[in-house]
Amino acid sequence: MLDFIYYPVSWILWFWHRVFGFAFGADNGLTWALAVVFLVFTLRLVLYKPFVKQVRTTKQMQELQPQIKELQKKYKNDRQKMATEMQKLQKDHGFNPLMGCLPILAQVPVFLGLFHVLRSFNRTGTGIGQLSMSAYDNAHTPNYVFSATDVQSFLSARIFGAPISAYITSPPSQLQAFADYGGVPTKLSIALVSIPLMVIAGLATHFNARASVARQSPEAAANPQSAMMNKLALWVFPLGVLVGGPFLPIAILLYWVSNNIWTYGQQHLVFGRMAKEEEVKKQQKLEQRAQNAPKPGAKPVNVKKKQSSSDATSVDADADTAVDAVDAPPSTNGTAKSPTKAGQRRSGGQKRPGNRGRPNQKRRR
Repeated sequence: MLDFIYYPVSWILWFWHRVFGFAFGADNGLTWALAVVFLVFTLRLVLYKPFVKQVRTTKQMQELQPQIKELQKKYKNDRQKMATEMQKLQKDHGFNPLMGCLPILAQVPVFLGLFHVLRSFNRTGTGIGQLSMSAYDNAHTPNYVFSATDVQSFLSARIFGAPISAYITSPPSQLQAFADYGGVPTKLSIALVSIPLMVIAGLATHFNARASVARQSPEAAANPQSAMMNKLALWVFPLGVLVGGPFLPIAILLYWVSNNIWTYGQQHLVFGRMAKEEEVKKQQKLEQRAQNAPKPGAKPVNVKKKQSSSDATSVDADADTAVDAVDAPPSTNGTAKSPTKAGQRRSGGQKRPGNRGRPNQKRRR
């Protein structure tokens, strides 16, 4: 049913097993452990861009919270109108809530695919994950892209004496099945490998959640739903790793640890870049404000007022020119004198030639 997930996961694991097998040997536990770790790194690298989109979407959601609250308050009695306005707000800001949870949703089938592939190394014709004496004796079944020889190599792989396919709560009958693959392991040897991995995975989950909570805005942190989710991420999820760890194979615990380590480093990288981008934008705004500010000692100029004043002056000048053109006397050769010269004589305080030495009387017709 989910072969479209199982086969890609199996191919990536097979590739890294071949790569590290050349260096450490195909049956070495370190080879299989590194293959699982780099499988995680490969898948997380593929999901890097969606993760960045998720972070930006979450940040944008926090910035839009005041506007969202206003819409909720304004249209609290009209849910249809509120939904329409919400969609309009999201469209105007290029905001897609689905991108906030897409990387997390994408990791769920990957985890299930890896869990299935690793458990299928122990499968027989009667089922998957039935780790019994006959299961190991008949473990000559291929596992997706892995051959039967690869299946036996996986069963033989050990880390510090503990098979990577074993888990703390393995029944004694299942442990006896390892007799043909390097000897019967003890629960102590399995616990000595599993418990540190469980603790590291739990701590990494807690610190990843703490880093995410620390970057939340005060408004988002004050939201009751967000506060509940923060508590779950900080305490319940890490505790779940410790509670569920004894039931998981060492290979799955390796996946969990490497996935959390990648998440921790990726968060710091992405948030560091975003912080630098914000600093650059802030610096550009300050420089633009400094360029628009008046020089020291200079009187601030209102650009709008200056523009309106210049427009009014231009209108007055045009009106004076028109008046001078009307009042100007005709010239001796029968043509009207230039309005510009007449206006200059009036502005210079000179009297008109026709009125020189005469009282200010009305002209006779």
